[in-house]
Amino acid sequence: MPNPAAHIESNLNASCRVIISGGGTGGHIFPAVAIANELRRRRPDADILFVGANGRMEMTRVPEAGYRIVGLDISGLQRRLTPQNLLFPVKVFRAVRKAGKLLERFRPDAVVGVGGYASAPVLLAATSRAIPSLIQEQNSYAGLVNKLLARRVDKICVAYDGMARFFPQDRLVLTGNPVRSEIAGGSREEALTFFGLDPARPVLLVVGGSLGARTLNQATAAALPQLQEAGVQLLWQTGKLYYPNAQQEAAPFAAAGLHALEFIRRMDLAYAAADVVISRAGALSVSELCLTGKPCVLVPSPNVAEDHQTKNAQALSSRSAALLVTDAEVPHKLYNVALDLLRNPARQTELRRNILPLARPDATTAIVDELEILIERQRALAAR
Repeated sequence: MPNPAAHIESNLNASCRVIISGGGTGGHIFPAVAIANELRRRRPDADILFVGANGRMEMTRVPEAGYRIVGLDISGLQRRLTPQNLLFPVKVFRAVRKAGKLLERFRPDAVVGVGGYASAPVLLAATSRAIPSLIQEQNSYAGLVNKLLARRVDKICVAYDGMARFFPQDRLVLTGNPVRSEIAGGSREEALTFFGLDPARPVLLVVGGSLGARTLNQATAAALPQLQEAGVQLLWQTGKLYYPNAQQEAAPFAAAGLHALEFIRRMDLAYAAADVVISRAGALSVSELCLTGKPCVLVPSPNVAEDHQTKNAQALSSRSAALLVTDAEVPHKLYNVALDLLRNPARQTELRRNILPLARPDATTAIVDELEILIERQRALAAR
């Protein structure tokens, strides 16, 4: 199998060279791209390389954002005993070895891990070579890989208070989650025109994460007649896997403003158009909702490590900043809750008032500040 580093050339004249590793979902990819964009804004000649997992969505999304990416052959552990699990240690060993060769060729000043399959081998290889390293933990409950690597890395940027129960206190920095700078800048008038919506009728946005959510998609399909009757317009991001069926289900309701969309690239406009949002409770989604100040109903996915989405959602619902509906409650409860909220402007105002103070609009800046400190500290040590 070819070495993934074989065609990577490092720009030794760049003001800095940084590797950003991880991916798997938009919740890892978009924060990683936000970090890269801020670093490039400060240092236009910075040489930035992404490392992802072959076959995962970062291998297309990162090049679309204008960055190079190298893929490693790595995947996660299955929750049951499978032949793939038996091969997992071998895959990790090979991935760490390939990551090491990549580091030796690219010669980064620092490495950033954002979570996801590729993050672990790159950080293991980097810390074993004393390359400055930073973890960005998006969730209120730390992931297993980040917990295992915490004592090896130099800095851990977190989005929630109370993370010292997972990480060494002296390496922690509370920064918030990086969110694309344009996400809160959409104009409602432009948004309604872009999606072809009626400004006189309420808009519901449904987002099941970048990969889609079966439970939300099934409930939304079943609720289409109810939404039409209520005069509600719908922007429904289904995810690639579910889109063909969802498109077929929504087609008879298109004239009523109920739209199924595989993936929404202009999320700034989707948020600007929405009066209420139904969303999974991934870290990126929660951070975007805080920044945009949208009244929302959070439905945590039950299929994530350590049930961290429930903890993310509870961080908001406990402050009356969001409503929480469990995945099990979705079929009989979700759309009653959402429609009640759409009919209750006072409740929307309360949720908006309580969620906005939880936003951290300067998160990306704070993380890149920490990254630059590591780079300059290492250069000062090397110059002695």
